[in-house]
Amino acid sequence: MTDIKVCLEYLIDVMKRKCTAFIISDFIDDGFYNAMTITNRKHDLVAIQVYDRRIEDLPSVGLINVKDAETGNEQWIDTSSLSLRKAHSEWWKTKQDKLRNAFNKSRVDAVSVRTDQDFVKALLTLFEKRN
Repeated sequence: MTDIKVCLEYLIDVMKRKCTAFIISDFIDDGFYNAMTITNRKHDLVAIQVYDRRIEDLPSVGLINVKDAETGNEQWIDTSSLSLRKAHSEWWKTKQDKLRNAFNKSRVDAVSVRTDQDFVKALLTLFEKRN
């Protein structure tokens, strides 16, 4: 199971000298914001969010069985339901706003990359911003 907080705490324990560390994740995890702030005070932390376009805009394809890759939990959902797609979209927007605010508050440079987009362009923009 993904636990970003544990990864960041491990980084602090293992790396005694200041370093630049990249964390690549979908950042759907919760509870890591304080650890991220502490880590970025000691090191130069850079966050790269990778996500699939279908998580921000759930397609209307009818009834599907979804499985949480980390917990193994399975659930049937009806993607033809407009209210379900709207609720999912609102969840995603809220999650992204919270994440963006956490990155800003902890002064972590971050970029989001969709799996169907050119990651090179996004990374170049991030590194130009850092210079």
